[in-house]
Amino acid sequence: MKNQRLAERIGFAWAGLRAAWRTERSLRTQSWIALTVIPAMAVLRPVLIWWALVGIMVTLVLAAELINTALEHLVDHLHPERHPRIKIVKDCAAAAVLVLSIGAVWVGMLMIWSVMEG
Repeated sequence: MKNQRLAERIGFAWAGLRAAWRTERSLRTQSWIALTVIPAMAVLRPVLIWWALVGIMVTLVLAAELINTALEHLVDHLHPERHPRIKIVKDCAAAAVLVLSIGAVWVGMLMIWSVMEG
């Protein structure tokens, strides 16, 4: 799989995104939340730096969801039985998404505060 053409690598990425979209409710939920941010920002009209910060946070949360999904599928394949250490792995991956989501909310609140103050 190494050294494939760019078009093929992009195809693999799209296939992963489609598979995650079909199987992961959390990814779909986070995506819909991300889509609601665009009209909210159009109404609030923050300065360009806030668009960049919010865009980065949205991207990070969605990327973390995809990494969490990949890790869960791998772990379930390698160790389908319940095991306390496997639970820790999966819980920590989910916690990473939660931490980034809290960070995204924080950035959003600061943006709203900045817009309301200015």
